Amino acid sequence: MPGPLEGLRVVEAGVWVAGPAAAAILADWGASVIKIEPPAGDPLRGMSNPARIPGINPPFEFDNRGKRSVAIDLAHPDGYRAARRLIDRADVFVTNLIPRAVERLRLTDADLRDANPGLVYCRVTGYGPAGEDRDRPSFDAAAYWSRSGIMASLQEEGSTCDPPNPRGGVGDHSTAVAAAAGVCAALLARTRTGRGQIVDASLYRTGIYTMAWDFSMQLRTGQVVPQSGRRAVNNPLTNPYRAGDGRWFYLVNLQADRYWPGFLRAIERVAGAEQGIRLRGDPRFVDLRRRREYAAPLIAELDRIIAGHPRDVWGQAFDAEGIVWAKVQTVEEVTADPQAAAAGAWVEVPDGVGGTLRMVAPPAGFSETGAAPAGPAPELGQHTEMLLLEEGYSWEEIAALKESGAIG
Repeated sequence: MPGPLEGLRVVEAGVWVAGPAAAAILADWGASVIKIEPPAGDPLRGMSNPARIPGINPPFEFDNRGKRSVAIDLAHPDGYRAARRLIDRADVFVTNLIPRAVERLRLTDADLRDANPGLVYCRVTGYGPAGEDRDRPSFDAAAYWSRSGIMASLQEEGSTCDPPNPRGGVGDHSTAVAAAAGVCAALLARTRTGRGQIVDASLYRTGIYTMAWDFSMQLRTGQVVPQSGRRAVNNPLTNPYRAGDGRWFYLVNLQADRYWPGFLRAIERVAGAEQGIRLRGDPRFVDLRRRREYAAPLIAELDRIIAGHPRDVWGQAFDAEGIVWAKVQTVEEVTADPQAAAAGAWVEVPDGVGGTLRMVAPPAGFSETGAAPAGPAPELGQHTEMLLLEEGYSWEEIAALKESGAIG
């Protein structure tokens, strides 16, 4: 079933993750995406595989599936002209090259939209297109995690522990979702105006948006909400706990007084009536105000009680009483979770040789048009000749471009 962006042409001049990931979402949603790579290829192609399995590169495969690759030297005059022929017929151009490189390669919005006024120009940057750091190289661990406040906010106040290491690509993919959404909004606006526009997304701005509750508090009140340890939370019914089988779960009951009676009944179901009666009769725990004041002794009591039984037993009791909770799952557990499949988290991607690869699905689904990757990630320059033939180049001209080094 064709996706909602079927018929749209996207040209990407991107490397590493955030820009290519944005174009990959558009490809999953049905757009025809052409990936312009330097003759040496997107550097993500050469990234070592942590699993050390030869011949595969899962990060590159995920962020570049369904695209067509052309290997072009954009600094070569003939290469630039070939790229422009591809871009001049595009609906969307996506790049995450740093601004000074975009200017040097003559790929700015002003360069491209002069010949193609309907072009939606999406630029994905580390720190934004203006300011003294516009050309500062960045990855998501720098701009999204570190500088935006996310990493510091995950440490308890006064902690001397090492900052947590971020997982790969988290900020890149959050930024890619923002960029793809912005592109779709700009395409909708184009239906009214006939003109394209610039869509800006940056790792830094997305990181700040991710922390919007904290920044809203700081901007409105001048205060910063400190990160507390699990034994000093304001509401012990919104807190992680470790069950007797060593597995963690998270209680998330924001209306603590509403859920407190049901939570005590769940404790009685699992640990016995005397445990619930004792907690119910303790004057320190009668309401949220008191439970906040005596959070540490209450959490110590709950830790003791909860450690006596497995997580699944607690989960059944919580479900019976309407308590809001979730398993703290590993990546392996999520891939085996039937609910992840029911939520549409996985998709079978054609592998190009008659089979499929199970991969993460695009971040949104569609009831009428569908949305599924068209194929695997391309080999470097796999479609160079085909696409240039489509643009009207002859075989002799293509051979000359290759001989000159304009294309790979």
